[in-house]
Amino acid sequence: MNEERQAKHRGDWRRTMAVPVLLALVAMLVAAVLVDRQNQQIAESNLRANALNQISVIRAKLEGHVAGNIQLVKGLVAVISTEPDMDQARYAALVDNIFEEGSQLRSVAAAPNLIISMTYPLAGNEAALGLNYRHVPAQWPAVREVLETAKLNIAGPVDLVQGGQGFVGRFPVFTGPEDNRQFWGLVSAVVDVQKLYADSGLLDPELGLDISITGHDGTGRAGKRFFGPDLSEADPVTATVVLPSGSWAIAAAPKQGWGADPVSTWSLRGLILAAGALILFPIVVTGRMIRERHEHIHELGVRESELARLTRRLNLALAASKVGVWELDLSTNSEDWDERNNEIFGLPADGAPRSHDHWKQAVHPDDRERAQADFRAQIASGYYETDYRVLLPDGTLRYVRSAGALHHEPGQPDKVIGVNWDVTQDVRLNDDLRRAKQQAETRSNDLEAARIRIEHNALHDSLTGLPNRRYLDDVLKKHAADGFHGCGSIALLHIDLDRFKQINDTLGHAAGDAMLIHASKVLRSNCRETDFVARIGGDEFVIVSSAGPSDAHLHLMADRIVREMRRPAQHDGHEVRFGVSIGVAVSRSAHIKVEQLLVNADIALYRAKALGRNRHEFFTEALQAEVVHTKRLADEILNGLDNDAFFAFYQPQFDAQTLELIGVEALARWQHVDGTIKTPDHFMDVAEELNVVAQIDKLILDKALADLARWDAKGFNVPRVSVNVSLRRLHDEGLVESLRALPLQPGRLAFELVESIYLDESDGVVAWNIDQIKELGIDVEIDDFGTGYASIVSLQKLHPRRLKIDRQLINPILHEPAQRQLVASIVDIGKSMDIEIVAEGVETMEHAEILRGLGCEVLQGYALARPMSRGALENFLLERRHKLVG
Repeated sequence: MNEERQAKHRGDWRRTMAVPVLLALVAMLVAAVLVDRQNQQIAESNLRANALNQISVIRAKLEGHVAGNIQLVKGLVAVISTEPDMDQARYAALVDNIFEEGSQLRSVAAAPNLIISMTYPLAGNEAALGLNYRHVPAQWPAVREVLETAKLNIAGPVDLVQGGQGFVGRFPVFTGPEDNRQFWGLVSAVVDVQKLYADSGLLDPELGLDISITGHDGTGRAGKRFFGPDLSEADPVTATVVLPSGSWAIAAAPKQGWGADPVSTWSLRGLILAAGALILFPIVVTGRMIRERHEHIHELGVRESELARLTRRLNLALAASKVGVWELDLSTNSEDWDERNNEIFGLPADGAPRSHDHWKQAVHPDDRERAQADFRAQIASGYYETDYRVLLPDGTLRYVRSAGALHHEPGQPDKVIGVNWDVTQDVRLNDDLRRAKQQAETRSNDLEAARIRIEHNALHDSLTGLPNRRYLDDVLKKHAADGFHGCGSIALLHIDLDRFKQINDTLGHAAGDAMLIHASKVLRSNCRETDFVARIGGDEFVIVSSAGPSDAHLHLMADRIVREMRRPAQHDGHEVRFGVSIGVAVSRSAHIKVEQLLVNADIALYRAKALGRNRHEFFTEALQAEVVHTKRLADEILNGLDNDAFFAFYQPQFDAQTLELIGVEALARWQHVDGTIKTPDHFMDVAEELNVVAQIDKLILDKALADLARWDAKGFNVPRVSVNVSLRRLHDEGLVESLRALPLQPGRLAFELVESIYLDESDGVVAWNIDQIKELGIDVEIDDFGTGYASIVSLQKLHPRRLKIDRQLINPILHEPAQRQLVASIVDIGKSMDIEIVAEGVETMEHAEILRGLGCEVLQGYALARPMSRGALENFLLERRHKLVG
C-alpha cells in the first residue's frame, strides 16, 4: 500500500514539474511556429512576384497578338468597303498578303448579306461556303450583337465546322459615304487557338505554372473558363487581358503550390528543435531534485491521513445505511438514541436523554403489546428482532424493523444495543405488488379472451369470413406433413375474379365488397364440407380439396363454379356480372410439395386468363416445360446482357433513284450460348416480360454510334444510322439527358418508332421526349407504317422525318393493283406532309422499279442488301467503292 502511495506521489510531482516544462515547450513551439510562418510568407511573396511577372508577359503577348490580328483584318475590311463586288480571286489575293505577316489567323471568310461566299484558304473550308448565319443558332447571338452595335465582336473559343477550335472576330462591313452607309455583310476572321496559345507562351513546358483563362466570348472574370484547370481554390495571382471587344481574366499558381523550398524549411526547423532541447534539459534536472525532497515530506502525513480515512468510512457507512442506533440499560430502563433514531420516532435530535416510555408512546397502540411481548420473549436468548408501526405526532404512520443484541460487560449492568430501520417504503411496495398481482391476473384472463378473438381474426378474412392466406399456409404445411389426411392426394384450385376491377371503378368499393361476399358464398356452396376455401387477397381465392383417383370431379367442380359466377348478382338495384378464371394443380404423391403446388396452380391460372378467361385450366407437364423454357430463355437473356452478347447487324438503305447508300438500320442480334445468332423474334417477347428492352435499345444505340465513328475514321461514307426505340425506352425521364451526353451530329442518327407509340392519346413523358429528341438533331422515323392504328392527325402532331411502309404492304404490289394504289396513297400523304417515304421488304428489283415509280425515296430489302455484321458491312462498302473507282 505504501509503495502505491509513493508511486502516486511521484506521479503527482511529475505532473507538478511538467507545468514549467510544458510552459517552456509551448513558448518554444510558439516561437518556432512564428519563425516558420514568417519563412513561409517570405517564400510565398517571392513566388507570387515571380508568377505575376510571368503572366504579365503572357498577358502582353496575348493582347499584342490579338490586336495585331485585328489590325490585319481591319485593312481587309477597309478594302472590301471600297470594293464590295470583288470576286474570290481578288479576295484570296488580299487575304494571302495578310497570311504572309506571320499572324495566328487560320481563315478569313466574307459573308455578304450574312451568307458566306468567300473564304481563304479555300482548301479545307469548303463546308463553310453557303453558310447562312441566320440559320446557325449557335453563332446567331454573336452575329446579332455585331448587327445591333455595328462594332467588332470577338467570340470564342468555338468549335469550328472545319474542325478544331478558334477565336472568331466578326467585323461589320459598310459601303457608301459616311452619312449614307449601307450594311454590306460580315468578315469573320478565325484565330487558331493552339497557335495563339503557343505564340503567347501558354504552352511552354518550362513555365512551371498552372494557368487558367476565363471570359469566354470576352466576358471577363464573370465569364466561363476556357483554358487551364480551375484555380479558384489555389489562391492564384490574376491579370486582365484587354481585348478590342471585351476582356479575359488570366490566373496563375505554381504547380507545386505556394509553399517554401522543403530543404530550407526543414533545415530551419532542425535548428529550432536543437535549441529547444538545450533549454529543456536543465529544467528537467532541477525538477527531479525538487521531487525527491518533497517525497520525504509527504511520507510523514501518510499515517495520519490513514487514520482519518478509516474514521470517515465508519461514519459514511452509518449514514448510508439510514439506520438508527439505540442502547437500552436494563437496570434503569434509560435509553441512548442517535440522531437518526430520534428522526425515525419523530423526536427532535436535541441530545436529551430517552427512556423506554418514549419508545412505548411512539409505537402504534395496536402494535404496542405485541412489540413488548416480542422483546421480552426474545431478549432472553441474547437476540431480538421484530416489526411494528410508529405513529408520529403529526399523524404519519411509519413501519419500523427493530433488532438488538444483549451485551455483557464485567462490572456493568446488562445492556441491549440495537438498530432500527424505517421500512415504510418496503411495506408499501409489497402492498403495491400484491395489488398489481391481482390486477395482472385479471388482465391475463382478459388477454386470453382477446387472444382467442385476435387469433380468429388473424386467420380469417374480415369481409367474407373465409380463412385468409396465413390460415391457408398453416393448413398446407399440415397437409404436407401428413399427406392430406394420409391419402397422398391433394388438389389446389387458384381462383381469380374477372372484371372485378371494372366493378370497383364503376360502382364503387361497396359493390366490389358485395361481389366478394357473393363469390365466397358461391365457392362455399359448390364445395364439399371437407374442402378448405380461403381468400388470399384482393379478388383471389384458393380451394384445397382431395384429388381422388381422377380429375373428373375437379372438372365438374370448376365448371360449376365458372357457371355459377357467370350468373348476374344484384347490388343496390344494379345487375352486376363478372366471371372467374381457375387454375387447377393436382398432386397424387406421398410427399406433397405445397409450395410447388401453389406455383403450379398459379401457372395454370395464368394460362386460363391468356386463353380468354371465364374458364379453368389444369397444370400439365407441357405447361411446365413451357414455363421452364421461358425461364431458361430469361436467364440466358440476362446472362447475355451481363456478358455483352447483344450486338448490332446493319441493313443498308439506298436512294431509290441512284441506288447510292444513304444510311443503315441497326438491328438487334443476340450471340446465343449455343453459337447461333438469334433475331429479335426469338427473344423480344421474353425481354419485354423481363423489362430489359430499354437496356437492349441502349446497348444497340451505343454500339451503332461507336461503329458510325469507326466508319467515319476509316473514310466509309455512311451518312446515317437508324436505331429502333421501344415505348419503354421513351418512357424513361432520363433519356434526353443521356442523349445530350452523346457525341451526336444533327442528321446522322435516326430513331425508329413503331406506330403504336404515337397514337392520338400519347403519354405526356413520351411526347415530351420525342420533341426533345427532334431538338437534339435526331431524326424521327415511323416504322411498320400501315400495320397499326395511327391517324393522319397523329402524323401531323408528330411530323416525323421519314415514314417506313411495312413489308406486308410492299410484297403484294407486284400482282395486286389495289395494293399498289394503297402504297401510292401513302406516298402521296407523306409527300403532302413533307415526309420522306422508305419502303421496307424490297425483295426483288421489280419491287424496286415499281416503288421508284410510285415516288418512294428510300429502298431497303433483300433485293439490295441483307442485314450484315459490322465487318461484313465494311467489306460491302469497300466493294462498292472499288466498283465506283473501276
